[in-house]
Amino acid sequence: MRLANQWLGGATQTVASKPPLQWHPFAPWLKAWGKVTERSFRRMSARPRWGIDDVDGQAVRLETVLERPFAELTRFVVEGRDEKPRRVLLVAPISGHYATLLRGTVKALLDHCEVYVTEWRNARDVPVAEGTFDVEDFTRYVAQFIQHLGPDVHVVAVCQPAPLALVATASLATHEPEAQPASLTLMGGPIDPAAAPTSVSDFGHRVTMGHLEHFAIQHVGPAHPGAGRAVYPGLLQLAAFMSMNLSRHQRAFFEQIVKEARGEARDDDAHNRFYDEYLAVMDMTAEFYLSTVERIFQQREVGRNVFTLGGERIDIGSIDRTAVLVVEGGKDDIAAPGQCAAALPLLTGLTETAKAHHLEPEAGHYGIFAGSAWRDRICPEVVAFMDRHATKGD
Repeated sequence: MRLANQWLGGATQTVASKPPLQWHPFAPWLKAWGKVTERSFRRMSARPRWGIDDVDGQAVRLETVLERPFAELTRFVVEGRDEKPRRVLLVAPISGHYATLLRGTVKALLDHCEVYVTEWRNARDVPVAEGTFDVEDFTRYVAQFIQHLGPDVHVVAVCQPAPLALVATASLATHEPEAQPASLTLMGGPIDPAAAPTSVSDFGHRVTMGHLEHFAIQHVGPAHPGAGRAVYPGLLQLAAFMSMNLSRHQRAFFEQIVKEARGEARDDDAHNRFYDEYLAVMDMTAEFYLSTVERIFQQREVGRNVFTLGGERIDIGSIDRTAVLVVEGGKDDIAAPGQCAAALPLLTGLTETAKAHHLEPEAGHYGIFAGSAWRDRICPEVVAFMDRHATKGD
């Protein structure tokens, strides 16, 4: 369907640009529809570029620090700049989009920190021989990345990875107390989905695992390195995302077609910048998707503090050297206020001064890590929190 619509958009542009149709008064509208359609469906198979080329005129290059079968740890190196005193591990979500969704998050942090990002690989590109990858593997990866960067690192987990980053920190606190990161910032994540239910968190209770496995899981075709791997396709996740605000998306595309027909659209206008990122999706492994629904949303293992890693229960209360900041958006309709803040009562090993909560009243889900609210208010508070807790035990 994606390929067919991409071809249809391209073909319509071509036909509307040639005689005799090009002389018809409706031709500009056909051509505009074709251009918007072709670009929209082409986006869905392309991995976006980070597009962060410089910071205050100093060139930025990407450096792979650590590679794993399902992820790589990437550092943003600002050439010629003295190293910043703060080092940040930004844990990106696996929720259908690439880590580049956090472009605005990285840009703001780069002004103050040395930034490392988890770049999760598209499951369709990981050979079956590399094995499986579920929520426990994700948690181990995060713990390994923290260990690699050292105990002075500050961890920022955005959305989906928040509960698993919390468990990873607790696992380090249990087995390697000295390896706990200096601070952990949890942003709009479903620590306890039952604390403030939304349509997203309720979804896990409206379906059975058998239903999900039957209708949502597919196998990668022979055109990709991961041929045969069971995955939850990114296009299905995109359809779910768009259905939540369908009328808004329909209006946005109609308005863009009108702009194209009038010659007012640009390749780098607000519509294209947003949808180039939003429509670019990746597949996630079937076991990761299913275990997330079952263990995070249905069983609420993190929210109830009963999450097990390799059969061992990980007690979140064991965290005693990592200061924790929770950031929530007052208008977040994906992880409503209260879901992420549910982490704070679980942190029984920390003093109250080592815990903090920031609620941004007018911010939606994306607004807490992108846009003006993030740049002007949230990011400065996150950086200040890091500075207050740069030394463990403070």
